[in-house]
Amino acid sequence: MAPDTRSEQASKKQDFKRLGLALLFLVGTAFFAASLQPGGSGVSIELVIAAVIGGYMAMNIGANDVANNVGPAVGSKALTLLGAILIAAIFEAAGALIAGGDVVSTVKKGIIDPSLIPNARIFIALMMAALFAGALWLNIATALGAPVSTTHAIVGGVLGAGIAAGGFGIANWNQMGMIAASWVISPVIGGAIAAGFLFWIKRSITYRRDMIGAGRRMVPVMVSIMVFAFSTYLIMKGLKKIIKLDILQAGGIGLVLAVVSYFVLKSLVSKHSASLANEKPSINKLFTIPLIFAAALLSFAHGANDVANAVGPLAAIAEAVSSDGVASKAPIPFWVMAIGAIGISIGLALFGPKLIKTVGSEITELDQMRAFCIAMAAAITVIIASQLGLPVSSTHIAVGGVFGVGFLR
Repeated sequence: MAPDTRSEQASKKQDFKRLGLALLFLVGTAFFAASLQPGGSGVSIELVIAAVIGGYMAMNIGANDVANNVGPAVGSKALTLLGAILIAAIFEAAGALIAGGDVVSTVKKGIIDPSLIPNARIFIALMMAALFAGALWLNIATALGAPVSTTHAIVGGVLGAGIAAGGFGIANWNQMGMIAASWVISPVIGGAIAAGFLFWIKRSITYRRDMIGAGRRMVPVMVSIMVFAFSTYLIMKGLKKIIKLDILQAGGIGLVLAVVSYFVLKSLVSKHSASLANEKPSINKLFTIPLIFAAALLSFAHGANDVANAVGPLAAIAEAVSSDGVASKAPIPFWVMAIGAIGISIGLALFGPKLIKTVGSEITELDQMRAFCIAMAAAITVIIASQLGLPVSSTHIAVGGVFGVGFLR
């Protein structure tokens, strides 16, 4: 048997194993949902179907969306693929379960007017269609190796199903216009910030004759800025269920943490750089640990923020089945967040490597410095967009950041 044939057979076996494990998770989700009795009634077939679609959606989020958080770290070789998958799976699940939202808007970001939906049955069908459409699109995009936005997939699903249920008048077209504008704005902002940071690193460190001396001075400053950005981002977006603070309060806490980290890092970088050669690879090594922390924090914030958005339709269906009505907001039961958290981890482990490689190495070559700039761009752009009320996509920002450093090269 030719080596190519054996390789193809081994690849097919791996594909079947991955598919089998994915189906096992969905079957388990179906049995669990069947054990629930909303409103004291018997088994709700609608809830079982919705839970399976929600699990399918969660796996596709893990396969596609999580690549943004760890792809640059893997592409720059700060993390191995296995290490990235483990870190992302743990922190995504932790973010969803510890800091995920208590309540979710049943109609994503005000895309449609729920008062125009005639009854609970039509609302449940609408949400099922939206959830399945978003999941199917993510599945197709992952198979094609295209990083896309989970949030926008859900928005599109809700819009399309809403129009089918209540006509074009049900849609909030002003909100859709803002989202469409963000498809252009977010990658441009992300790319500009990433390119700006990379230009700063080049001018202040790698273009200097004494790179190690420049690194000792500038790396603590740059990592402290990262601490400030990520602390503010995490407090505002990732921990909003636990504590609610405005931008000034979050920024104040972030500033204190940044100042403390500067003095700690100054000593550590000085000791670590003493034995390094005066060359660019040595400077890259100084950014390795910050990148690992960035991947973990981005994953935690993504789990806390975006997972709730993605499983929101499932929470809305559970509320509608239980109350037999259409509510503007619905509580997110723990079991819904658990399906989201476990599904994301499984999807990432089984199908995530393809997109991680795309984001990390197939758009442009990344080293630790470039990957650091992309992580910074992701955090800062989300903070700016949140304050401006722009519904941006972390996927678009990350890909924009990768293109930004690629163009600067």
